[in-house]
Amino acid sequence: MHKVLCAIALAATPALADPQPDKPITRREPNAVDVIATPATDLNLKKDEIPPVLLAAEAAPYALAGLRRCPEIAAEVRRIDAVLGDDFDLGQSTAAKVSAGKVAQSVVGSFIPFRGVIRELSGANAQERRVQLAIYAGSARRAFLKGVGLQRGCPWPARPAPPGVVERIARENSAKAGPSAPDQPAPRR
Repeated sequence: MHKVLCAIALAATPALADPQPDKPITRREPNAVDVIATPATDLNLKKDEIPPVLLAAEAAPYALAGLRRCPEIAAEVRRIDAVLGDDFDLGQSTAAKVSAGKVAQSVVGSFIPFRGVIRELSGANAQERRVQLAIYAGSARRAFLKGVGLQRGCPWPARPAPPGVVERIARENSAKAGPSAPDQPAPRR
């Protein structure tokens, strides 16, 4: 038991709070640290941090202050894309992805008695809801900004991607992933 508590304490340290900072918040896969930290997460000792751009989107999803020109709108859309990943106009993954990390995290979580009650009482479920709300606000802000960009005649990414951009990005993504990548986005038409 002592080893488990040490592992939980180690996983709850701020240095390990975001092991995948370069990945969008919506595309992060659980790794070994996340699996070990599952009990700490359930006790709300280890929390997912909400990126500042999503907090700003939550506070003012329809604000246009400082966004007068197309390059400014495009820059804001790119900041949101960096946190959320590609928007729907670029297509989404066609395959549901089951990872070893998700399975391991589920197995570890199944050993915690009354896990749902513990998560509710500790505030872990409330924190997860806050993260999901921030993601939703970021998605709404990005859609709003693209609508404004479309109305103003801005080029992509300050507006929805035209078919040529969608096809180019799909080709680039499949070239990066190689020939047998089942989770590549399907182009939207």
